[in-house]
Amino acid sequence: MTNDKPPIWRDYRFWQITAQFVAVFLVAILVIIFWSNLSRNLQQLGIKFGFDFLKQQASFDIGETPITYKATDTYTRALWVGLINSLRVAIAGIFFTTIVGITAGIARLSDNWLVRNISLIYVEIFRNTPLLLQLLFWYFAVFLSFPKADNKISLWGFISLSQNGIELPWVHFSPEFSALLLGLIFYTGAFIAEIVRGGIQSVPKGQWEAARSLGFKPGLVMRLVVFPQALRVIIPPLTSQYLNLTKNSSLAIAIGYPDIYFVASTTFNQTGRAVEVMLLLMFTYLTLSLTISIIMNLLNRTVKIPER
Repeated sequence: MTNDKPPIWRDYRFWQITAQFVAVFLVAILVIIFWSNLSRNLQQLGIKFGFDFLKQQASFDIGETPITYKATDTYTRALWVGLINSLRVAIAGIFFTTIVGITAGIARLSDNWLVRNISLIYVEIFRNTPLLLQLLFWYFAVFLSFPKADNKISLWGFISLSQNGIELPWVHFSPEFSALLLGLIFYTGAFIAEIVRGGIQSVPKGQWEAARSLGFKPGLVMRLVVFPQALRVIIPPLTSQYLNLTKNSSLAIAIGYPDIYFVASTTFNQTGRAVEVMLLLMFTYLTLSLTISIIMNLLNRTVKIPER
């Protein structure tokens, strides 16, 4: 009785598994080399690696503290304040930039000439201007040009604008937070608008015509027929824009908003622990990015059309 089973080296699965083991082995070697070089260099400089400095007194003030914080608190507490400030910007930014992006994207396809071209001008201006320049514009040219708090501008009786920021009946936003948030919203929203426009245009014309033939009004056609199908095309690149917004929030240091990067930079300047602080920053942004990716991947699965 002959054995017709091919040799293992001709099995594709064998080489696939082998390649994975080799890749892991090479990565492990690179990590070991990096760590040994780092340890040797720190030892030569007389620097001890560790995170014990996090228990030391921070000795610096933070302009915006969503939780209680004093200069006598530890670096750990200061970094928590920075992290919460980053989360405030990221969560609010993702929420509002989605609204702005979807609105502008749908407006790009409007039959109204004025609406269509206003959306086009918005997209082209904000998408082709550096984000840092936009943040500086919002901060210096907009918010710092408002009158002082004594002569604040009142809009509709419940919104107040001044050099102290935006004031609502239930919350007050500092000018640094407001400038950063608006800059991220309108910059990222311009990219999302193009993603939405492309996603809507990817829906076959037959779907539009079929919905209209059933007597649906244009608004219902978009909301019930076209946009749900377009989500399959919109969500993957939308995830990238959410990740970009979260990482771009680190530009807050340019206008003095105390996010995690701002606080970590101050911590590094005072302690000299460059490696430890950079590792903390990398871990923070990696965790935020992975969390967003997981949530968006779960959302993407819900809009997929199941195969028959």
